[in-house]
Amino acid sequence: METRAIVINQYGGSEGLQEENVKLPALKEDQVLVQVQATSINPIDWKLREGYLQQMFDWEFPIILGWDVAGIISAVGENVTDWQIGDRVFARPATTRFGTYADYAIVDTNLLAKIPANISFEAAAATPLAALTAYQGLFNHGHLQKGEKVLIHAGAGGVGTYAIQLAKAQGAEVFTTASKKNHELLYRLGADKVIDYHEENFAEAFSDLDLVLDTMGGKIQEDSVKVLKNGGRLVTVLGISNPDLMTAKNIFAQAIWLEPNGKELAQLANRMQAGQLESVIGAQFPLTAAGVKSAHELSATHHAVGKIVLTNN
Repeated sequence: METRAIVINQYGGSEGLQEENVKLPALKEDQVLVQVQATSINPIDWKLREGYLQQMFDWEFPIILGWDVAGIISAVGENVTDWQIGDRVFARPATTRFGTYADYAIVDTNLLAKIPANISFEAAAATPLAALTAYQGLFNHGHLQKGEKVLIHAGAGGVGTYAIQLAKAQGAEVFTTASKKNHELLYRLGADKVIDYHEENFAEAFSDLDLVLDTMGGKIQEDSVKVLKNGGRLVTVLGISNPDLMTAKNIFAQAIWLEPNGKELAQLANRMQAGQLESVIGAQFPLTAAGVKSAHELSATHHAVGKIVLTNN
């Protein structure tokens, strides 16, 4: 079938985003077709658009960007029994060139989770990639335990807002960095100590921490070694920029790449349903070429609060 989609036909700036009708592949036996009600922006979207990831994803054009989806199942593959047409679902789909900036998206059933009845499509669409990154970074790789001290960089960002809530729920002591205007929000989400990175150096303000969750890289990652105790842990969504620094202080350092996971997303959905995890949505735009362009430009400033959502209704 064909779907309206926002695509790129070459790598480059946001002006290359355009609306087209794209033919989707046939639905496989263990997949569902989701009518997209909302999706959201993640840095991978505009990094891929710019061409930074073309060696990793050597796709032909057109490419539909977007790897968060919330919507309604409109068709199911022949082997699908646990999901029905009409189910409200969300997912971080597999990374293919048929993304979620579209009216319809294909999702493998093992990546799906049901949207709780009390959660909006917008809040659900904001969640999968960022919240799963936070969850896997803190727990699957960071092994965060109750009573430990964790520094979450860029606490007001997409990953940060979820990570603060998840770390606090685990019983950790949560430290983070953010502009002054976002401190009240981050304390409400559960942070124990927030510093304004414009005015204070986190490497001098914090010490003897067990874990750092790094979404910044570069010098911030290197300075993070100073705040970790000997034998501490650093998990980054970017590369390890200076492994020798880590080795010198016996730091366990790991660069991670998100693994889409429907079971973990279902666990996050349960927390959302119970009011224990919320999506912070800083901006919303329509799922149009102009809307996506504006959303990408906001995301690329690195100053958006929480998640940027694209609505399709």
